[in-house]
Amino acid sequence: MKKLAIIGAVIVMMMTSCASMKVVDQSAAANAGAAALQALTISDSQIKQLCSQYMVESDGQNTILPASNDYTKRLDRIMARFKNISDLDLNYKVYQSNTVNAFASGDGSVRVYTGLMDVMNDDEVFAVIGHELGHLINKDVRDAYRAAYLVVAARYGIAAYSQTAGAISQGFIGDLGQQLAQNAYSRKQETQADETAFQFCITNGVDPYAMYHALNVLVSLEGNSGSSSKIAELMSSHPNTQKRAAHIKQMAEAAGYKMNKSGSSNSSSGGGKTSSGIKLGGGKSDSGNSSSGSNGSGGKGIKIGKN
Repeated sequence: MKKLAIIGAVIVMMMTSCASMKVVDQSAAANAGAAALQALTISDSQIKQLCSQYMVESDGQNTILPASNDYTKRLDRIMARFKNISDLDLNYKVYQSNTVNAFASGDGSVRVYTGLMDVMNDDEVFAVIGHELGHLINKDVRDAYRAAYLVVAARYGIAAYSQTAGAISQGFIGDLGQQLAQNAYSRKQETQADETAFQFCITNGVDPYAMYHALNVLVSLEGNSGSSSKIAELMSSHPNTQKRAAHIKQMAEAAGYKMNKSGSSNSSSGGGKTSSGIKLGGGKSDSGNSSSGSNGSGGKGIKIGKN
């Protein structure tokens, strides 16, 4: 919130100094400035509407797999394992893309890319979704949209005042998406979302090491030959991945879970649920399904985007 206030102060300064600037369109400038300042107090319901508008744009730019597709059926099975999320009013779909990514939007939209499903088993995909839901539950998504809205509205205001401020895209939603992609969650937000994913696993009978394994998949992808530039982008979107994995491992061990030699995890007290360890690109999930459904283990995407 402090960051938003600082940006807001800059916008106010921009607005009050317009006498020394060449005004291109005063009414447009006023509207843009008002929109920018509104972001400081934009309500949760308005953020939800903004997210819905963005998701219309996002869904239109991606290939959504139908309900009959094996990837979608697999996601249905994974989502059915969440027993305590009815209050989030989620809708979920699969994007056909080699991108290794998943995200949750502020309107309850969950989107999972086939690239992610190709390199992770069901437990790991569950944990990644739990991580994204953590960003939703912890209000990180709301704050990200609010910050992006404020920056984009300010950009529109500056463009209205000066033709030399730089070109902007035609669609506000398009600009918003670009700004969201440039932003990144803080280290604290990522850690808290990891912890939320861990709790989802514990409360839903999923391998407590699933988030640990999922993070290690990302680390493993870094060594994929011929993909250094895309891997760098992936890792920049998920800073300190190894440290985050170690933190989740410590949490699991503190809760009384231990991994056996095969990568499975058991509770040291005998009450833990056994789940299979991961095999990059093709292992078995704890439900016995192939890690990539009937689509095989190919198509390992290595790019990740922020939505």
